[in-house]
Amino acid sequence: MRLDHAALRALLPHRYPMLLLDRVEDVEPGESLTGVKAVSGCEPCYRGIAEDQPADRYAYPASLLIESFGQGAAVLWLLSRRSGTAGLPMFTAARDVVLLHPVHPGDVVHHRVRLDQVVDGAAFASGSSWVGERRVAEFDSMMAVVRPVDAVAEPRD
Repeated sequence: MRLDHAALRALLPHRYPMLLLDRVEDVEPGESLTGVKAVSGCEPCYRGIAEDQPADRYAYPASLLIESFGQGAAVLWLLSRRSGTAGLPMFTAARDVVLLHPVHPGDVVHHRVRLDQVVDGAAFASGSSWVGERRVAEFDSMMAVVRPVDAVAEPRD
């Protein structure tokens, strides 16, 4: 199963600039997902960098890489839930995250996510992120809990 950006917008509550997953190339509900994030030099995280800065200043922020992987995990969990279960996954913790190589504008990141366990409204996922044949990050454990939709604050104007 493949999901385009419109399908991701229908599943996730995130919007610009925090929707950090562009598409899903493959998903096996209850098992695994491969999500794609294309890093662009036009993203808001780069707006304050002066013109004369070296390339290493353009390393994609670790927090955004972790969030992008987490959105892949959320999509996997949402597609894996039994019908009739409601609520939004909310990221709660990440353990043993190892950032191996920086990611830069022009890189296309492939998140390989595994759904390890779902217990009493909590999900645990793990996996890795790749740029081409290079593993750039490892995620030993990420946890999310489900919150009722009405318990999540509505965005303010």
